[in-house]
Amino acid sequence: MNTTVNLNKPLAILFLGLAAVAVHAGDSGRTFITPPGADPKTAAPFSIGVMVDGTFYVGGHLGVDPATGKVPPEAEAEARLVLESVKQTLERGGLSMSDLVSVTVYCTDLDLYDKFNAVYRSYFKDNYPARAFVGAAKLVRGAHFEIAGVAVKPKRR
Repeated sequence: MNTTVNLNKPLAILFLGLAAVAVHAGDSGRTFITPPGADPKTAAPFSIGVMVDGTFYVGGHLGVDPATGKVPPEAEAEARLVLESVKQTLERGGLSMSDLVSVTVYCTDLDLYDKFNAVYRSYFKDNYPARAFVGAAKLVRGAHFEIAGVAVKPKRR
């Protein structure tokens, strides 16, 4: 059974500046969140999020400005954009930032650690997910940050 759901509110900031507006559920019991109008022959070969048995895998996200299609020069602005992108992808999967259990941040300049953390703190209320902050020589689109993660859907009580 394949289903497509119109999510009405377009996602403004995502990897490559694309908006996620479709959820595709396949026979495998997995739910895939993909960019709109993605032609399987030419689109990047990955989903921006996949739900499997209550675990949501967040694909790598960049902080691309949707107005320019570029990464902003200020580290704090880029950090906000990438975290908003992750947040909105989680919301499309029916989750929130508080459902994240693991986050990996790739960064091209480890001197940006404190600037990134200042923004990162504002996206969480109580507990932080487990996290790795990994140095990378270079990221696509000239980004300073790329974030991937894993979230778990809360059990009903």
